[in-house]
Amino acid sequence: MLILLALYMEQQRHIVHIDLDSFFVSVERKFNSSLIGKPVLIGGSADRGVVASCSYEAREFGIHSAMPMRTAIKLCPHATIIKGSYGRYSEASQQVTQIIEKAVPLFQKTSIDEFYIDLTGMDRFYNCYQIASDLRQKVIKDTGLPISFGLASNKTVAKMATNQAKPNGQLFVEHGKEKAFMAPLSISKIPMLGEKTCQKLYQYGIEKIADLQRVELRFLQTVFGQAGKFIWEKANAIDNSEIIPYSERRSISTEHTFHHNTANKQALESILVSMTEELAFKLRSENKRSGCLAIKIRYANFETHTMQEKITLTSADHILIPGIKNLLARAWNHSRPIRLIGVRLSQLCGGNYQINLFEDNEAKIKLYHALDKINFRYGNKTVCRAIGMEIGARNFNPFEK
Repeated sequence: MLILLALYMEQQRHIVHIDLDSFFVSVERKFNSSLIGKPVLIGGSADRGVVASCSYEAREFGIHSAMPMRTAIKLCPHATIIKGSYGRYSEASQQVTQIIEKAVPLFQKTSIDEFYIDLTGMDRFYNCYQIASDLRQKVIKDTGLPISFGLASNKTVAKMATNQAKPNGQLFVEHGKEKAFMAPLSISKIPMLGEKTCQKLYQYGIEKIADLQRVELRFLQTVFGQAGKFIWEKANAIDNSEIIPYSERRSISTEHTFHHNTANKQALESILVSMTEELAFKLRSENKRSGCLAIKIRYANFETHTMQEKITLTSADHILIPGIKNLLARAWNHSRPIRLIGVRLSQLCGGNYQINLFEDNEAKIKLYHALDKINFRYGNKTVCRAIGMEIGARNFNPFEK
C-alpha cells in the first residue's frame, strides 16, 4: 500500500475542477427561457434575505452571492427575483453527478454544483484534457446546463483555472507553468484567501500573486503566524490535498428567520409545515429517506435550542409533519417569542417512499406521485397543504437566513 502511495505521489497529477455556471439561474432558465440574457436574482426576501445565486448579467452591477437582497435590488432595481426551487436544483445536480460517476474513476462533490476529478495515471493511456472536454460536452448535451472546468496539477490551480475559464469555458494549466499562470492574477483569486487577509497584504504593497511569490516564507509567518505557510504554499502552487471520494450527504436542513419575533403558534406551525414539505419533497426527488428529525429554535435574545427524535425511515409528509409539530410542542417555551426556526432531516439513506400498511392506501401513494410531478415541473409549493399557504408560510424560502 505504501509503495502504491509513493508511486502515486511521484506521478504528475491531473486534477479537474468542474463548476456549473450560475447553477440555480441556469436551471431556472431551462424552465423559463424569457430569463435568458436578463439580470436574475435567486434568494430570500427583500428585507432579510440574501442572494443565493445571480446571473452574469446581474454581476455586471456588482451583485454577488451572499449579498443582502436589499442591497442587490438597489444595485439593479430591474432584476428579476426568483425564490427558487430546491427540487429542480437537486434533480439537476443529481443528473450531473450520475454523468460524472459513470465517466471517471474518482471524483469529489464539494457542493451542489462543484466537483473535483482525479485523472492521475490515466495520462499514460489517454489525453486527460480530452477526457475532461468530452465530459463537459456530455454534461452540456444531456442537461442543457453551461459548465466550466480547469485542469491542473492540483486542486487549487484547477479551481483558479475554472474561474478564469468562466463562463462556459475550459482551461488547461500545463505542468511546470502553474506559477506563471497565477502570477498576473490578483491575490483575491487565491481560493480560501479571505478579504481581511487580502487587505492586510495590500498594506504591504502585495496586490498580485507575483508579488506574493517573491515574499519570503519567514515574513508571512511573522505577519500571519501558522497561516503564513498556507498562504505561501497557495501562492507558489503547492497543494497536495487529495480528492475525497464522493459519498452522499447524511442530512438536509433549512431555516427561516421571521421579519418580527413571534410567539404565534399558528404562524410557527405554518412555517414548519411549509419547511417540512419542502425537505420531504427534496428527499423523494433524490430517492432518499430520513431516520431522524430535528427542530431548531432561536429566541429573540439569540439563545438557541435544538431537539431531535429518531423515526422509522420515511420521506412522507404525513409522517414527518406531525413529528416536527410534536418536537415544537416539547422544545418551545411558549412564553418566549422566536426569532428563527429550523428543521433538519438526518440519518439519510437511499430508498423510495415505502407504504405504511396501517395508514396508507393506493390513493395516498398516487397522490404523492402526482404532487411531486406537479411541483417539480412548475416549482415547489405549486401544490401544498392549505396551512402552508397561510401568511408567513407563503413567504418561506430555503435560502433565507
